[in-house]
Amino acid sequence: MMDLGLEGRAVLVTGATGAIGRAAARAFAAQGARVALAYRSRREAAEELAAELSGPDRSRAFAVPYALEDSASPRWVVAAVEERWGGLDVLVANARREGPRLEPHARFEDVREEHWLPLVADGFAPAIRTVQWAVAGMRKRGWGRIALVASPPAPDGGRGAEFHAVARSGLRGLVRGLVAEVGGDGVLVNAVCPGDARSARPSAAPGDVARTLLFLCSAANATVTGEALTLAGRR
Repeated sequence: MMDLGLEGRAVLVTGATGAIGRAAARAFAAQGARVALAYRSRREAAEELAAELSGPDRSRAFAVPYALEDSASPRWVVAAVEERWGGLDVLVANARREGPRLEPHARFEDVREEHWLPLVADGFAPAIRTVQWAVAGMRKRGWGRIALVASPPAPDGGRGAEFHAVARSGLRGLVRGLVAEVGGDGVLVNAVCPGDARSARPSAAPGDVARTLLFLCSAANATVTGEALTLAGRR
């Protein structure tokens, strides 16, 4: 088995109670990493997962609240990890909040701002804030891995598809822009984009996404950075 160099690494997974977040957290823990589980509202689920992954000494995982709507929350989440484990090595930014359902049969010009703004801003603004706080320590230590997880896109022609596309494009732009900024400091950053579960090309399973995240955020990955990988799943 390939040594991914994750033993003892400190990993923060946001959106840790979702299907992809849980799969990612378990994958990193299986490689010997210590995992912080950031959750928005499902405290009990996060604490149960932390108990599962914390190991015999109960020190290898913990749950921490993370409020997407609070711009200060990412700072305190990253600080909690750094205080407990002395630093943060890996960030898996998986948290996002879906916007409210659009009105039935609404035309583009009729969609109200309170409906489309969460689809756009909440798709990548929390990731930007969390990366800002996480990357500072990574650069100081000369090593870090960041992976942003995009939401599955709406089907082509589906209502709201254009707004989802803007959010996903924002994540891709963040990744590309960060390469030149942090690459010289030993920090690699990529995005993983699950496919659309409602299209003819189904979404990759959470386990497939987790394995991709595991490699991208490991020491085994020394060259892949600035990429947005779309996992189309199986036919």
